Amino acid sequence: MSNISDIILASSSQTRKALMDRLGLTYRIISPDIDESPQGETHADDLAQRLAFEKARLVSAQYPNSIVIGSDQVAWRIDLPKQFIGKPLTIENAMAQLKQNSGQTLCFSTGLSIQHLASGFEHTLIEHYQVKFRVLTDAEIERYVTTEQPLQCAGSFRCEGLGISLFESMQGSDQTILMGLPLITLCKYLRQLNIQLP
Repeated sequence: MSNISDIILASSSQTRKALMDRLGLTYRIISPDIDESPQGETHADDLAQRLAFEKARLVSAQYPNSIVIGSDQVAWRIDLPKQFIGKPLTIENAMAQLKQNSGQTLCFSTGLSIQHLASGFEHTLIEHYQVKFRVLTDAEIERYVTTEQPLQCAGSFRCEGLGISLFESMQGSDQTILMGLPLITLCKYLRQLNIQLP
């Protein structure tokens, strides 16, 4: 089985890199170029799972002896399950997203795919997390977006930073699901691949 130098994170996300760094493993990053737009999926689970799998598979095809980790996340409101919430990309969009989600429950479907083609190992799954927003004032939204500028974050917040102040409650088994890379589950599968953790 591969040793720890054979791990690849198939992602360009700085948040996922920071999460991987927590594990103290030697790994490298290769960012796969895939089309992340929906292809007929009507539920966030299906989209997140496909994207995580495709990211890992694209890199695995080039490096079949490496353990490749792909992950993707889709946000959606509990009252609007078929409307996916993407990255805002602009300050105006971020403020609009937070206004729409004020007082609402936002759900996150986080896909995780761990692949080692040489041994036939492949597990792809979905983890869930929910956040309930406080009722936010326009002034609070403007201060938050100006301060943290969460333009690359689905839902327009960073829970690991000041974004935590926007919430009334959080619900899930592992906060790293919300951050985009479910570490508890990832560690379970890496141990199955003989990666020592801790």
